[in-house]
Amino acid sequence: MFQYIIRRLLIAIPVLLGVTVFNFFIINLAPGNPVDMYLNPDTTEADIEAKKEALGLNDPIYIQYFRWLGNLLQGDFGFSYTTYEPVMKIVLERVGPTLLLMSTALIIAYIIAIPIGILSATRQYSWIDYLTTTFSFLGVSIPSFFLGLGSIYLFSLVLNVLPTGGMFTLGSDGGLMDTFFHLIMPAAILGVGIAGSTVRYVRSSMLEVLGQDYLRTARAKGLREFMVTNKHALKNALIPIITIIGMEIPVLIGGAVVTEQIFQWPGLGQLTIQSISSRDYPTLMAINFIAAIAVLSSNLIADILYSVVDPRIKYN
Repeated sequence: MFQYIIRRLLIAIPVLLGVTVFNFFIINLAPGNPVDMYLNPDTTEADIEAKKEALGLNDPIYIQYFRWLGNLLQGDFGFSYTTYEPVMKIVLERVGPTLLLMSTALIIAYIIAIPIGILSATRQYSWIDYLTTTFSFLGVSIPSFFLGLGSIYLFSLVLNVLPTGGMFTLGSDGGLMDTFFHLIMPAAILGVGIAGSTVRYVRSSMLEVLGQDYLRTARAKGLREFMVTNKHALKNALIPIITIIGMEIPVLIGGAVVTEQIFQWPGLGQLTIQSISSRDYPTLMAINFIAAIAVLSSNLIADILYSVVDPRIKYN
């Protein structure tokens, strides 16, 4: 297992390098440039060229990339083009809220999806199965921005039980309960979308396991159905579910961009939109780099969990 992890980490290095190359060139191919944000009626052509030279934008794109890569290897993401603050400082301020939102959404998603998926599999073709299938289709089909705006209207404007957005109430001390109430809607919206697709995977995985001979033997020995389903069947059905968890990290990251913007949650998703609008290339590169590490790490953790769930799995 240790050798496998080392190999995966070594493979991750060229993958990360490829991701940075792709992202850097795609970002720099976008129309416009950061200097456009500084234009005003008094700006002269000489001022524009001086600003480009100061930011290093006049250099060939491959020179800009290797300069960025060299700084990255020293732990330096550069400075923001809009605030002139170190990008590392800006990103670190936003990582915490995003991790809180994503982890809460993932917990909500699996608290909903796993019991419903198991219930749907054990009640195949019943009204419960059809109801959960409808729920999963709605969760996948309804866009998160539509669900988010609808939730704000219902729970904030009509019922007035939850705040419209932000991470804490302006003017308050930002206590734990205040943050919790601000977290409910964005985490639930993000979690429902994940739960919708996960229910189908849990149901399919459980149906495949429930027909195995060893479960019929367990029932014949007199084990209660609860034990058969939730101890023996669920454990063997977890492997495909673990795979889905690894695949849903990119979905969570992408969903957080939309959800954080709707609810004005001060995380990396909102920072991504702001950086795109202001053409803040160093900040965008840092966010993409962190997202790539998160995706690669989640896939590695999923592989490790396979052997924890099923000791028969060996890595050579």
